[in-house]
Amino acid sequence: MKVNDFYYDLPEELIAQHPLEKRDSSRLMVVDRVSGEISHRVFSDLPEYLTEGDVLVMNDTRVIPARLIGSKEGSGGKIEFLLLKRKDKDTWEALAKPGRRARPGARFTFGEGLLSAEVVEVLDDGNRIVRFEYEGVFEEILDTLGEMPLPPYITEKLLDRERYQTVYSREEGSSAAPTAGLHFTPELLERIREKGVETVFLTLHVGLGTFRPVKVEDIDAHVMHSEYFSISRETADRINAAKAEGRRVISVGTTSTRTLETVADDKGYVREVSGWTDIFIYPGIRFKCVDALITNFHLPESTLIMLVSALAGKEKTMEAYRTAVGMKYRFFSFGDSMFIK
Repeated sequence: MKVNDFYYDLPEELIAQHPLEKRDSSRLMVVDRVSGEISHRVFSDLPEYLTEGDVLVMNDTRVIPARLIGSKEGSGGKIEFLLLKRKDKDTWEALAKPGRRARPGARFTFGEGLLSAEVVEVLDDGNRIVRFEYEGVFEEILDTLGEMPLPPYITEKLLDRERYQTVYSREEGSSAAPTAGLHFTPELLERIREKGVETVFLTLHVGLGTFRPVKVEDIDAHVMHSEYFSISRETADRINAAKAEGRRVISVGTTSTRTLETVADDKGYVREVSGWTDIFIYPGIRFKCVDALITNFHLPESTLIMLVSALAGKEKTMEAYRTAVGMKYRFFSFGDSMFIK
């Protein structure tokens, strides 16, 4: 398949710039992947599509304020670092903008000297290895100086940081939110559990590579970034019990999906494990664990719309997207959602 097979035309005004006042008031498109039937609901209606015994798998990663803006020592030139991956206690892999200022040996300061950094290495993909110097606790300094790393298509300032976190986030380490989970409220989760649906958690720290464009014409030549994940014994046991009994495993988001499909065996069973995944799921890849998916609407020609197409089918997916555009759904991180059942 070609990357342009996954293109759709999106008017800029449909890109959501801010979250809705109520998380679960977003629209919900329900797609039957067998019949192709499309229904239009509100996210708070989700429990109507869940049945007792379903297992909802959610990513409990928490976004760190990974965007640092500072100045170069000596010249005072502005620099922006976006922290991507922690290499050790004080060393990170980061994006730097503008890159010409961030050559090996270049030093920078943030917050009037509260935090300093030196570029150690430039990687083949242009990312930097950066070593930080500070007094105190790095996480506390980052919380003071850092900004939330909103995607570039969001141009409005986010007034409340927590709106770019899921209500169940707890494991810090992401450079971007697992946005399918942003629609859930504590009250909605309680309604779901009261219906006899199990909720379990895993962790995948989302890197910005998820959103990078596919730059090859043939999608099977694309190489994915790697992201850290972890599945606990309890989560694995509850998923495996559901698979053994023929109950549905419903993934909340593409990040949960990538984690489950990374570790699942041919029968769909998973295990307690942590590590790194660079799995790329696109049409033709067989799902082993995930039976249904809750997800947002993704960028044209992205690996995320390819993952959705692998589950729902390419033609059904692209038709659903064209329908969403025609009905003026809100798109991307703060946008509306889709349930593929």
